[in-house]
Amino acid sequence: MSLLTLDGVTASYGPAQALFGIDLTVGEGEVVALMGRNGMGKTTTVRAICRLIPAAGTLTFAGRDVAGLPAHRAARLGIGLVPEGRRCFAGLTVTENLVAAARPGPWDMRRIEGLFPVLAERRRQRAGTLSGGEQQMLAIGRALATNPRLLILDEATEGLAPLIRAQIWDAVARLRSETGMAILLIDKSMREITAIADRAVLVERGKTVWSGQMRALDPALVDRYIGV
Repeated sequence: MSLLTLDGVTASYGPAQALFGIDLTVGEGEVVALMGRNGMGKTTTVRAICRLIPAAGTLTFAGRDVAGLPAHRAARLGIGLVPEGRRCFAGLTVTENLVAAARPGPWDMRRIEGLFPVLAERRRQRAGTLSGGEQQMLAIGRALATNPRLLILDEATEGLAPLIRAQIWDAVARLRSETGMAILLIDKSMREITAIADRAVLVERGKTVWSGQMRALDPALVDRYIGV
């Protein structure tokens, strides 16, 4: 069953149109990779899903039309976003960041700290003083604290050291295997994505140009739509 559906979604920044027809589905418990070169509309698609920018076309979540909803109401339906650039509340402690986002459900403080033990060690530390990798773990923990049905990870490993990247990919793999949570991944790490994602959706110039199973994503498609 489809949890998230985008059909012919368009969006603009003022007079500049950025999306020209995005088609995308994420099923319950499915992991989907949204891929493409920089500037092709991936983050804009995420913003449309999370209702951070106006969008036209069909946009449904959990059977509801969300195209006209404000961002906070879409989030309450169960859309959890880990935004590009992390955007933690720098002046708040780790615990305060998590408590500020918390909604009832299985993802409480203990479970989040079990996924990322370093957050337990940094409970009283202000987010702005954490390393980049620790801030990314906090951003993921904050999204999980909302107890989402769909977790969106927008470039969650970009710019991080290899060891931290590996820890985050391990956490994503655990989320897939242990929770059955639906996940939408935006990333360029082909090896890790291939091991985790069920399907891929490729975008170019604001349009969906290919969608299919990860095993069908051959080198020619990667070179044409994802490679530098």
